[in-house]
Order: sequence, then structure tokens, then C-alpha cells
Amino acid sequence: MKTPRAGFTLIEMMAVVAVIAILALIAVPGIQDRVVREQIVEAMHVAEIAKAPIAASWAFSHTLPADNAAAGLPAADKIVGNDVTSLVVEAGAIHVTFGNRANAAIQGKTLTLRPAVVQDAPVVPVAWVCGHATAVDKMTAMGTDRTDVAVRFLPLNCRALP
Repeated sequence: MKTPRAGFTLIEMMAVVAVIAILALIAVPGIQDRVVREQIVEAMHVAEIAKAPIAASWAFSHTLPADNAAAGLPAADKIVGNDVTSLVVEAGAIHVTFGNRANAAIQGKTLTLRPAVVQDAPVVPVAWVCGHATAVDKMTAMGTDRTDVAVRFLPLNCRALP
């Protein structure tokens, strides 16, 4: 009389491990993209220090600062954060360069925030256009977009509408 065996065979265990490995390989790229997007969103907090002086310049003089000094900010390489190596103001646009602890996929890449203004109404508050996005109707985005971060990493509000 044979006694029944309990447990799994080696082949059954290998099949389960293979299925788990395939599922993990499918999930990893999505997780990396999410981590990079979170780093970009967190890095945008560094850009907040430049937004107020640029908006004030537009409201008071109807001009945008040409560079960091005109905006009353320190040199570009002095404005840093965990994921940011520099912040450059150029014709009102804010160019944030990623580095330090940022993911390798965005190291050395730049994301631009451009001020969107109503040309003939300086009392209208400045809105900010992120990356490849376009300004809303009746507003004009000022400055040059130098964004070179891959589109898949950009938060939704930084992508161009189709």
C-alpha cells in the first residue's frame, strides 16, 4: 500500500517562481516611471522660490527678469535640493536641472516652467506652464521651453495636449 505524498514537486515550484518573475518584470518599468515622476514633482518645490519674484516683476514693471540676479536670486548653482543641481532664470522662464540624488533617468535633464501672462493686463496673476504644455486661452507663455526630460516621466500637467 502506497502512502500519499504531500507537498509540491520541484517542477511545480519552478513554474510558480517563473510566473512571479514574469509579473515582476512587467511591473518594474511602471514603478520606475512613478518614482521619477514623484522626484520631479518634489523638485518643483525648489522652483517655488523663483516664482514670486518673477510674478512681482511682471506685476510692477510689466517685464520679466532676464536672469537670476535680475530676479534677486542667488547664482544658479547655489539653488539646489535633493534632486536639483541648479535653477536658472532666463527671460522669466525657470529651468530646473536635475541631479544630486535624482534617478539616473533624469540626471542632467532640465524641466522648464514658463510664466503665462496676459500681455495687455499686468494685473492678471502669472500662471505657470510646465514643460511642453501650452498656455491657456488668452494667455501667452513667455520664455523658451528647454525641457529635455522624456515625456513618459513628465507629470500630466507638463505634457503637450494632443
